[in-house]
Amino acid sequence: MRLVLQAIIAVFWLLFLPLKLLRRHWPMKKGTYVLIEIDGAVEDFVAPPRLLDFAQLGGRPKATSLHALGKLVDEIVLDARVAGVVVVLKSFRGGMATATGLRAVLARIPAARRELVVHLPTGGGSKEVYLATIATRIFLGPQAVMASVGFLTATRYLRGALDKAGLVPEVFAAGKFKSAGEQLARTSMSEGQREQVGAILDRFHGELVGAIASGRRVDAARASAMVDGAPYLGEEAARAGLADGTAYEDELPTRIGALVAGGAVPVVFAERVLRARRATRMRVVLRRPVIGVIPVHGAIAQAGGLPFMPLALDERIIAAIRVARASSSIAGVILHVDSPGGSALASDRIHHELVQLAAEKPLVACFSDVAASGGYYVGAAAHLIIAQPTTITGSIGVVAARVVVEPLLARLGVHTEILKRGARARLLDATIPFDDDDRAALDRELAGIYMAFKAVVAAGRKRSLDDVERVAQGRVWTGADALEQGLVDRLGGFDDALAAVRERIGSGAQHLLPRIVRGPRKGMTPLNPPKARAAELLEAAALLGREYGLGLGLGGAVDLRTLAMALSRERVLAWSPHASVDIRG
Repeated sequence: MRLVLQAIIAVFWLLFLPLKLLRRHWPMKKGTYVLIEIDGAVEDFVAPPRLLDFAQLGGRPKATSLHALGKLVDEIVLDARVAGVVVVLKSFRGGMATATGLRAVLARIPAARRELVVHLPTGGGSKEVYLATIATRIFLGPQAVMASVGFLTATRYLRGALDKAGLVPEVFAAGKFKSAGEQLARTSMSEGQREQVGAILDRFHGELVGAIASGRRVDAARASAMVDGAPYLGEEAARAGLADGTAYEDELPTRIGALVAGGAVPVVFAERVLRARRATRMRVVLRRPVIGVIPVHGAIAQAGGLPFMPLALDERIIAAIRVARASSSIAGVILHVDSPGGSALASDRIHHELVQLAAEKPLVACFSDVAASGGYYVGAAAHLIIAQPTTITGSIGVVAARVVVEPLLARLGVHTEILKRGARARLLDATIPFDDDDRAALDRELAGIYMAFKAVVAAGRKRSLDDVERVAQGRVWTGADALEQGLVDRLGGFDDALAAVRERIGSGAQHLLPRIVRGPRKGMTPLNPPKARAAELLEAAALLGREYGLGLGLGGAVDLRTLAMALSRERVLAWSPHASVDIRG
């Protein structure tokens, strides 16, 4: 049937070929500029929507795909009539690793000897300026602000407030730097956390300063001064050297023309150029091998493992891995990780399936903004790990955190009767007090899982346990530092991972395209904690908010991820400290 369909398509393609050739060579003046708009979320690879895509039905805009944008740029710069590209960067939503990937894609334009103009109509922060400085010219909205003020992480420590409220936090961790949960247990930042988050901030700040220095052709001292002097309103940015002028969007053709041609330059939308170049390509419906993409995005969990978060559920990921392993049409796999970790058990189950896959097919891990703790655990199964210099990764260690609510409940007039059978039955409830024997048992459990985590890394990276311990202990690394420590193999993004898989597949693989691998859907999975525990969390949050001025809602001053982790059904987590990934710029 596919052969018949392909033959029919070929006949119609030949009939309409003259019109397609005319469309391919539609009139476009030499010296034309092509306009690309970026607004909102940016991701390495975006799958085409399913027939019923509820996100699209709800009006949520689709993210910009770096992979698709790279192909678009490659098509544009092949046209000799194109003099340059205008990127209207209205907003950017993503981490520093994604920003690094986007900057690398945009860098292909000046590398192809085409001018790159970036317009910031609504201004931007450090990430937007980091992106814009790859351009040959930068224009800012006349009343917009360039707020490249650097990077900041602000962590609220709840121990004092919890003590006043009658809540008792308990945190068990394996690894000096495993600081997830310390918000609950401490009144201030630990030295280990201060060291590792400081190193990440140093890397991000260095990348920003370096981008400004190279893009604006100034030395590092001047670039650093530009950061320290921000924010800049409108023409102030031009006087400071961060922009070449101000303009509204409709003024861009004239402003560019005044600099390069003496008159307004012609500007066309990128989609029109792309459609014209693809007009003469015949659609192929015959099944061809593909490179599978398995996303691990969000907190890694079993069904109902962590509330209030986007989840990477183990059963769904395992199903996708098994499909990729069994399918003869999937020649190799990219494991795309953007996760701070989560359940140690779920991470181990996913890792086991990936080991089986890697024994049969090429497997390359591509780390996005965050691939830490359980996110690194699953990636350790890959033949090759690729990360951006600004990826947050590592955090090889495990943690258990809990909030004992009984003192608070007593203040609220709630009395709890505990009946148990078994010396350590208290381990079944994460919110009641432990005795010394319970704590010792949990410490042994953590030590065993931490050893298993190190063994997984040692096997995947072909290193000794002692060598892994040196870079483990829960320490968070940037991708550039992880490369130096041997935790990743190369620096790059999704397209680099795609090239690496093709290289491992061998002859003929350069034409294989990436496709998201999905397992069979089994219906919705419950994502919330038991109702009683959720009610206790809300009651505690209300009391703390009333008495101590702490906002614990989803938009409040304290991130609920740590509290959600503490109330999780999972006793032991391979979870990266949230402060290291919540860096604003």
